[in-house]
Amino acid sequence: MAQLRFPLPFPSRYPREGQPHQRRIRILPLLIFGLILGFYFLVNRSTVPVTGRTQLIDMSPETEIALGLQSYRQVLAQSDVVAEGKEVQLVNDVTARLVPAVREAQYAWEVHLIRSDEANAFALPGGKIAVFSGLLPIVQNEDGLACVLGHEISHVVARHGAERMAHQRLAQFAGMAVSMSVSDMDPQTRQIVYGAFGLGSQFGVLLPFSRKHESEADYLGLIYMARACFDPHEAPLVWERMAQHSHGRAPLEYLSTHPSPETRIEQFREWMPEAEKVYRENCR
Repeated sequence: MAQLRFPLPFPSRYPREGQPHQRRIRILPLLIFGLILGFYFLVNRSTVPVTGRTQLIDMSPETEIALGLQSYRQVLAQSDVVAEGKEVQLVNDVTARLVPAVREAQYAWEVHLIRSDEANAFALPGGKIAVFSGLLPIVQNEDGLACVLGHEISHVVARHGAERMAHQRLAQFAGMAVSMSVSDMDPQTRQIVYGAFGLGSQFGVLLPFSRKHESEADYLGLIYMARACFDPHEAPLVWERMAQHSHGRAPLEYLSTHPSPETRIEQFREWMPEAEKVYRENCR
């Protein structure tokens, strides 16, 4: 008597013994991720002051400020903070002139000079600024320092840190969706897909957005220094000196979180007519 076989109501997604893995992509996880992404963006979108760019931020300002203050205290506790002197006065004076020009954000601004050979500065959410003494010989004057501090202040105003964290979370969610969508594939193919996704998200999304943040901070900083009556023409000169200081050791731009010095200098020159107009309107 012939054995009757009834079809299964749903095909099994697991290969039978000896049967090769399927190579199809499961679409449902990607569709669900797309819907979640659309809703996530609508709920958490905001606008960058001055530039008007729409951005994605899912963190409250209060949380962001608290994290910034915590990090700032840790840095100061571990650093050699300069208490007084001409360099401290320079940093304080430039900051005091810049802060009133930042009309789009009201923070409890605070700045400290840290003794270090590193040519750097940073600003954390909530308006907490640090300048490393190794930067001062490169900026050379108050206009040059205003260029760098205007840039760092602009990261705070534009909330770039919170936006970057939102992008990283989205990349993680997207990775989970991709993982579920290729779960029917054989292990070797899955590894290829995972690798391609990782490279694509890093070099196609995260790094380009980081460079966009840096360029946006350059632009905003230029506007702020012009509002505060610092000479905007010093900005490209600062980056020429930065390039000389690095001795060409900067990585290729598409591999970097920052635009190349050459790109930044070119952009400053493109924005200069607008900065000159802002300077004339505010510094008669």
